[in-house]
Amino acid sequence: MKLLTRLTPVAATMMLAMGAVSTASADEATTGLSYSGFIDMSYLSVDVDGAGSSHDSGIDQVEIDLSYDFGNKLKAFVDVEYQNAAEGVDVEQAYITYAVSDNLSIKAGRFLSYSGWETEEPTGLFQYSGAGYAQYFYGYYQQGVSALYSGDKFAVALSVVNDLAGPQSTDTEQPGFETMVALMPTENFTIKGFYSKDGDTTLINTWAAYSADALTLAVEYNTADDSAFVGSEASGYLLMANYTFESFGLTVRYHDYEVEDSMGASFEDASGITISPSFSVNDNLLMVFEYRMDEINDVDVDYLAVEALITF
Repeated sequence: MKLLTRLTPVAATMMLAMGAVSTASADEATTGLSYSGFIDMSYLSVDVDGAGSSHDSGIDQVEIDLSYDFGNKLKAFVDVEYQNAAEGVDVEQAYITYAVSDNLSIKAGRFLSYSGWETEEPTGLFQYSGAGYAQYFYGYYQQGVSALYSGDKFAVALSVVNDLAGPQSTDTEQPGFETMVALMPTENFTIKGFYSKDGDTTLINTWAAYSADALTLAVEYNTADDSAFVGSEASGYLLMANYTFESFGLTVRYHDYEVEDSMGASFEDASGITISPSFSVNDNLLMVFEYRMDEINDVDVDYLAVEALITF
């Protein structure tokens, strides 16, 4: 990737002066720099019972992640993404971390919530789509400070943020809090629980996963108050199984959730079954196929997707 910069005459002169610096010094400056990223593109067909179908294809997301290790327990991270013409290019994450000890680290800036079994990025999913209920039960990109303490078989974290789901929020008058407790009794088994509070909004997210050899099993349960709107109550869960053999993989997932208003009337009631085979073409290209059958507020919706995910 090429980075294009418009240089003023003064900047150009400085660049020429810097050219006199030895190549060895330049190498030292980039020793701590590393990068990764992905290109995500897909074809998606959606068929809504009684309302016809739609077909979309193109780039879903492009992301470049940069990190720099200063070598004195301090690191910096910046994630830049492009989603579509409307969203444009955006700084998704930008934060620093400081290792107080081998077990304790502190980060500050804009970062993604720890909560939720299903990740925000496609590189962390076992299938093409998320269940669709993250907006009600998970934290999102946040601005604030977070401390993480990790032991051999447990970890705890506390984040103090401007907003649980407000990456642009700068108001610190009424901060939100996210707590995490994680248990790893064996190398194959993980349990995590999250309690998050921001004003009247309360989120509880719990999940457990078992992973051994080619098999991964996961279960998640969530509850939330005031996450959709004032007075709302929500609950939901998912069950997932993934099996990978050589270059092939297969994921099966079932999810179910409901959001009710203050009177107990259903605002959103959804469930679905997802079947998603995948094929790893090589170390950098993963092809993901998905067929998904949802029922949303008593309406049947079928999805068919083909995804090409390139990582580097």
